[in-house]
Amino acid sequence: MKIDHVRFYVEDASVTREWFVHQLGFRSLASSQDAQGCFEVVSSGSVYVVLCSPLTPTGPIAGFLQQHPPGVADVAFCVADIEATVAQALRHGATLRQPLQIERQQSGCFKWATIAAWGDLTHTFVERSGITSLLPAPHPSIPFSSHRSSFIGIDHLVLNVASGELEQAVRWYEAVLGFQPQQRFDIQTSYSGLCSRVMRHPLGQVQLPINEPASPNSQIQEFLDINRGPGIQHIALETVDLVSAIAQLRCRGVSLLQVPSSYYTQLRQRSRLPLSEIDLQQVEAQEILVDWQDGDDAVLLQTFTQPIFGLPTFFFELIERQVSSANASRRAQGFGEGNFRALFEAIEREQMKRGSLARIAHHE
Repeated sequence: MKIDHVRFYVEDASVTREWFVHQLGFRSLASSQDAQGCFEVVSSGSVYVVLCSPLTPTGPIAGFLQQHPPGVADVAFCVADIEATVAQALRHGATLRQPLQIERQQSGCFKWATIAAWGDLTHTFVERSGITSLLPAPHPSIPFSSHRSSFIGIDHLVLNVASGELEQAVRWYEAVLGFQPQQRFDIQTSYSGLCSRVMRHPLGQVQLPINEPASPNSQIQEFLDINRGPGIQHIALETVDLVSAIAQLRCRGVSLLQVPSSYYTQLRQRSRLPLSEIDLQQVEAQEILVDWQDGDDAVLLQTFTQPIFGLPTFFFELIERQVSSANASRRAQGFGEGNFRALFEAIEREQMKRGSLARIAHHE
């Protein structure tokens, strides 16, 4: 299993396409429309994004946007055997939104089906044989192709669920989709907290951390309140050179999470820092977070955009997993566990700027 593409529902697909192209450096692949909506397809490396906006006040796109702000509506997975995947999902209680469809194309066969996932999120299963386009008709034929880009793939995506639903969501993804639970994290500051469980699929590299709030003023709760329910909080885009990628994003005007200088002071005080002073200065200049495992010099670099739709909901993570000097096949693992508190506190500072965290903390 791997991520095939991600579908966003937005107010204006062409405007959002321009943001992806001019700010993130994605490439525009195709435009189309049907009776329900307008569609724009953009890509970067193996990352394919379908942007959808409504043409009528009814239909699934309009219905989603009446209930939620713009964001991720569907995460599509490419699978080896769609019939078996759908059968397993239904056997464990999943609801079918789109029955299995088959489209024979000029040089291949495209199969797809969609199930309801957590909240209003859906998952589309895609099976391809031969050479197929990215999407079925009536979308224009879009071949898979690679091009030079800052981002090479989706490292992971994060789902936020309501308080008390974390273990339910973990069991659902385990039973319905075959994900396996991995690490658990509990982060608590003097203001708020969250609990997180990492899910990984054994057949492929799909990673899905699931978060729930551990306090009523948590940043996760703020997302749930403004999103009006569970949803994809962020997608991590992987790059092989994060320092250069972030420098380019800053030149294009992308707003990124601010990291205080004290973070780098503390970083320099940690033992066995696997970065040279020159590398660390470059990382600090771009306000990038650094993490590594004890006894391993494979470094994980990460940072985060500000929310992209003007509300404290969806944002992107940018991540680089460097390889070990002792073993080029061993990459940095994890999700920046050493940065969880620094990241959590950085997002809390953004909450304080909006007044949401300070206001709630004042009433407690």
